[in-house]
Amino acid sequence: MSDEVRYAIDDLAGLADVSRRTVRYYVQEGLIPAPLGVGRGRHYGKEHLERLLEVKEQQAAGRTLDEIRATSTARRGAKAVRRDAPMPERSIWRRLQLAPGLELHVAGHVTLPPPGLLGELADWCRLHFTSSSDE
Repeated sequence: MSDEVRYAIDDLAGLADVSRRTVRYYVQEGLIPAPLGVGRGRHYGKEHLERLLEVKEQQAAGRTLDEIRATSTARRGAKAVRRDAPMPERSIWRRLQLAPGLELHVAGHVTLPPPGLLGELADWCRLHFTSSSDE
């Protein structure tokens, strides 16, 4: 049996006094390593806790997450999370359900028509996109 320390995400978050969401975000952003294992066996180890506490300490010292990531990447060298590929552009979208199974996705910078017109569009979609099993 291994003497390796294993933490569930709740335990890791509790020990570092952060939320589970923060742990997941830091993994996504490459600030802490991905969990070990697969599926329900995913777990975190001592190195995850140490890194998480280090990130918190650097944030408390006034460093941004980008600065923390850059210094971490430089230290880890070959093990670094690849950041040379461009990051996907993030944007805000609104999702409007016009009919069952039919959605309209609108970019955040686009002005929506008045609610009355959206209602007319939804009515038209329900009329023309209703499945035959609904009739």
